[in-house]
Amino acid sequence: MSLTPQDDLRRPPHEPGPAWQPGVPLPRELQATEHPPMPACAEPVGGSSKPLECADARLDSHEAILRAPGRWWVLHTRARNEKWVASALAEHGILHFLPLVCVHHTYAKAKATFAVPLFPSYVFLCGGHDECDRARRTNRLASIIEVVDQDQLRTELSCICRIVEKGRAVELFPALQPGQRCRVTGGALKGLEGVVIQHGHRYRMYLSVTMLGQSAVVEVDAAVLEPVN
Repeated sequence: MSLTPQDDLRRPPHEPGPAWQPGVPLPRELQATEHPPMPACAEPVGGSSKPLECADARLDSHEAILRAPGRWWVLHTRARNEKWVASALAEHGILHFLPLVCVHHTYAKAKATFAVPLFPSYVFLCGGHDECDRARRTNRLASIIEVVDQDQLRTELSCICRIVEKGRAVELFPALQPGQRCRVTGGALKGLEGVVIQHGHRYRMYLSVTMLGQSAVVEVDAAVLEPVN
């Protein structure tokens, strides 16, 4: 059975299409990739690592986050839909921030590196009510959370972006533990502030995103830390 573009558009997204027959070229609609583009670090280790083009709407530097116009909103996505939502926002030119970190897996002795969201099920949108309505129409959101303290979230996201763009080892920490608040005085992370806790012979700085009740943790050298009064 031949498949026309009109037939493909009428079929619900979850319904499988007709089986492909050898020698019959796939329609253009079926040649498109099924998933949104992954960042460059999603390629296997040891292979070609060409950076992917990022839309202007993607806020991928801490300076861009601090300068971004509009209000910040927290998009609570459905499970494993963060990249779908970010891709839709980029397609419509809506400013957003989706912090990604690289994780390493070994499959049958082959190593691979994948980019995963630092905060699962959350994407940060910068815009107004119209942009939120556009995000809601993706049908991939559980809720949209309004941010009361805009300055606090903007500063926290800027700090998270700095450690992600520096390529530091970052992991998600479920809850912030009591500790002393410190400031980094030197190195690539100079100026960052967070709560520092000693872990064995190492020191870790926890950078909170208060809206989510979560923190990102990065190891720091105790020699470049100073207490914040």
